[in-house]
Amino acid sequence: MAVTEVEASPPAVPAKRGLLRYNSPLAQVSLLGLICFCCPGMFNALSGLGGGGQVDNDTADNANTALYACFAVFGVLGGAAHNLLGPRVTLLLGALTYPLYAGSFLYYNHHATQAFPVAAGAILGAGAGFLWAAQGAIMTSYPPPNRRGTYISLFWCLFNLGGVFGGLLPFSFNYNRNDKKPVGVNDGTYIGFMAFMLVGAALTVLVLPPARIVRSDGTKATRVTFSSPATEGAEILKLFANWKMLLVLPAAWASNFFYTYQFNHVNGALFTIRTKGLNNVFYWGAQMLGSAGIGYFLDFGFASRRKRGLVGVLAVALVGTAIWGGGLANQLKYNHGELADRIDFKEGRRYAGPFLLYFSYGLLDAMFQSLIYWIIGALANDSEVLSRYVGFYKGVQSAGAAVAWQVDRQKTSLVSQLIVNWGLMTISYPLLALLVFLAVKDEDNSVSSVEDGKEKDSKLSAPTSFH
Repeated sequence: MAVTEVEASPPAVPAKRGLLRYNSPLAQVSLLGLICFCCPGMFNALSGLGGGGQVDNDTADNANTALYACFAVFGVLGGAAHNLLGPRVTLLLGALTYPLYAGSFLYYNHHATQAFPVAAGAILGAGAGFLWAAQGAIMTSYPPPNRRGTYISLFWCLFNLGGVFGGLLPFSFNYNRNDKKPVGVNDGTYIGFMAFMLVGAALTVLVLPPARIVRSDGTKATRVTFSSPATEGAEILKLFANWKMLLVLPAAWASNFFYTYQFNHVNGALFTIRTKGLNNVFYWGAQMLGSAGIGYFLDFGFASRRKRGLVGVLAVALVGTAIWGGGLANQLKYNHGELADRIDFKEGRRYAGPFLLYFSYGLLDAMFQSLIYWIIGALANDSEVLSRYVGFYKGVQSAGAAVAWQVDRQKTSLVSQLIVNWGLMTISYPLLALLVFLAVKDEDNSVSSVEDGKEKDSKLSAPTSFH
């Protein structure tokens, strides 16, 4: 028989007003940001080097195909894991798989066999599915409904600060290696990544159970129950017929598809080894700017929440079209693959244009994904429902990424890869706008969440004014 976490926990103590109160949504979202700073943030910095920091992309392509194929499955199942195990255990299981992946490339530096990186990629795919499902449930259910954009941007800034610091590792450790020819990163780079990832895994033990999270007005952030495997299996199957998730599906597929092209064939193909690391500092820094900007607008842009969502989609569509257009102009300059004479950051004018493009790709990524998280968070209040929604999103996202890494493995032309990426994002904009129009309400006067036409009392007391 299922036991509710609310029943198993002591009665909630009225919240104190301090912003740094440990059981506040702000403190827990900030802690989550630090965990992701250390784990997926460092993973992003490693992937952003192109080829996992190796000269040949094939090993990283195969490892990432295994990673995202498993992520596609465990991303969908991750919501069920969160509802069965709770966020602390789910995050710990996920975080422990990140240092194993970085360690596999350290091993590859000395034993050039693909077996370990590919196996580590598959294990990380399972772990990442768990970690991101728990992250999504926390991010979309803990914040007050009228401040979700702000909390999402806070998390995104902390998370991508990991990519910024992670970019400094290969830049500093390889600074004196100003090779114009392709070279791989040294052992110290991988060891530095592993150290940060292990710290992130340790931080997961500080995460509180959802029933203990109390907002500043004294109300609990969410009602959480310990679910059952049978219930979760049935609810997961329903997602594939849920019209809201079907409208999210193209955006989810597109949202990681472009990483392969950007990492391998922009940063990885154009720049020297030390410049790749420096570029990642600014790529992930641009993500912080993009998420902060779109997050602020989605909370404060207009009185109407639906109008904020619709204008947000339009803004991302316009920015995305301009950036991918610039990407096409740049790509036509090197149709035949990587540059033999790599660009170094000290080359001034030659460096400026490609650098600005790569920076802009990071800006667009954060704006696009923050928008999707905000829309998903506006679909319900219950963390059980939202963990499944985010799990579906991450699963489809990862399936797209797995396909993208194998498309690259087949040596598909770079112009074709760019056009497919641009097209996938363009298709998603009108569908996201339709979802906002049909499903995002201007006010949150009720204290219920609605899923599949059935009202589900979540016993929440949420602010009803939107500014």
